Amino acid sequence: MGKTMKPLLAVLVALAAVALAACSGTAADRTKIRIGEVTRSIFYAPQYVAISQGFFKDEGLDVELTTTAGGDKTMTALLSGAIDVALVGSETSIYVNQQGSGDPVINFAQVTQTDGTFLVSRKKIDKFDWSMLKGSTFLGQRKGGMPQMAGEFTLKKKGIDPQKDLKLIQNVDFANIPAAFASGTGDYVQMFEPQATVIEKEGKGFVIASFGVESGQLPYTVFMSKKSFIDKNSKSIQKFTNAVYKAQRWVAEKPVDDITAALMPFFADTDKEIVKAVVKRYKDQASFATDPIVDEKEWNNLQDVMQAAGELQQRADYGKLVNNTFAQKAIETVKK
Repeated sequence: MGKTMKPLLAVLVALAAVALAACSGTAADRTKIRIGEVTRSIFYAPQYVAISQGFFKDEGLDVELTTTAGGDKTMTALLSGAIDVALVGSETSIYVNQQGSGDPVINFAQVTQTDGTFLVSRKKIDKFDWSMLKGSTFLGQRKGGMPQMAGEFTLKKKGIDPQKDLKLIQNVDFANIPAAFASGTGDYVQMFEPQATVIEKEGKGFVIASFGVESGQLPYTVFMSKKSFIDKNSKSIQKFTNAVYKAQRWVAEKPVDDITAALMPFFADTDKEIVKAVVKRYKDQASFATDPIVDEKEWNNLQDVMQAAGELQQRADYGKLVNNTFAQKAIETVKK
């Protein structure tokens, strides 16, 4: 190679590097979005995929993920401005609306479309019937939370009065429910993953039914933000929703092994085979939403569940608390 060509080649390489950096952007170039997730859960697979597969970065966003541990704390963080976007159950936006907030919390991108809990029995049951629960001690979820409401909705649908037909235990903290059941509390328990699969693999219980399947589709976990934030940051919310949709399509199309690999950085302390089993269980029962649209029929089902639990003062206006324009645009514009 001639002497004159070497400097020229060096310049071309440098220019290519600059162009590549411009395409991917540095953290300083990207818009920061602070997400607060209600808990760390395999149930929220599309969110972790959007991070691990670089979909947020591709949209020019730098997301900061915090686990805010509980619906009340998550909503407090959102309302106070400690986070920009919350990943939490849609019922929390309805509770805020019931309190007469002047800055409503808007649901803009759905992530899960069923309840994520399972019915676990202490003993193996070959032919389970819901009537078997009558007269038993049932370890349930926290009153007022979506898992509890979906659980009670299912029990009533199966002809069981949770207050009269069961010895219902609801005073155990969410994080302590698996340990309480493992130590002998309750004949049956309503439990999230991966704890249900862990209990099953340890031989301390058996998954016999899904509350997600029985309670039907509803906007169980949704990305939401204050209306004022969305109004001021509509371009960023659109980019955010685009990334979520890319992740949803990726999860829908990829095999369980690929999804598991994408999730492992977020569940380093969980056995890979457990993660894989949970991903398969949720994927098989279509818990992961395949697009970000918050469907009105599902919204109404959510309010039916809340009403049955006595937690709804009056039905919330779908048009006031749901904004599907970002989801619709994502579906129309994200490349196939």
